[in-house]
Amino acid sequence: MNARANRRIVHVTLDEQSVVRRKPEVEHERAVAIFDLLEENEFCPCDHMDDGPFHLHLSIEDNRLIFDIRRENDEALSKVALPLTTFRTIVKDYFLICESYYNAIKRSTPSQIEAIDMGRRGLHNEGSELLRERLAGKVEMDLQTARRLFTLICVLHIRG
Repeated sequence: MNARANRRIVHVTLDEQSVVRRKPEVEHERAVAIFDLLEENEFCPCDHMDDGPFHLHLSIEDNRLIFDIRRENDEALSKVALPLTTFRTIVKDYFLICESYYNAIKRSTPSQIEAIDMGRRGLHNEGSELLRERLAGKVEMDLQTARRLFTLICVLHIRG
């Protein structure tokens, strides 16, 4: 197996113990993010470059976002914890613009929908870059992987 094939996530789990019932749009985004992530990603913990491919368990514990990184056989490798406060504002803004986007689809002109979607994608990119920045030196990933993980982080923020 080549080195690139080892630098990837092959299984992802979200800890959704306290998840409330979500809107169909959110469920769709979650499912698409997981599917796309598993299809193509570049992800590697800096201290375990040769230990992939990886299983990733995402959860929120004690106001921290936890990346529980495991070997393919589910043996624990490392846990990376990031403060949730780092992401709260951008996630809140992202939820607001997504709500506007879903409402616009129902009753706005194509140009208005496109303008809102551009803002939505911009915030999504900003959150993805923030994730990469906060994980620098701990986990390497490409932008598309960060984008899909940011979507999953947003999903985890919807709690009961």
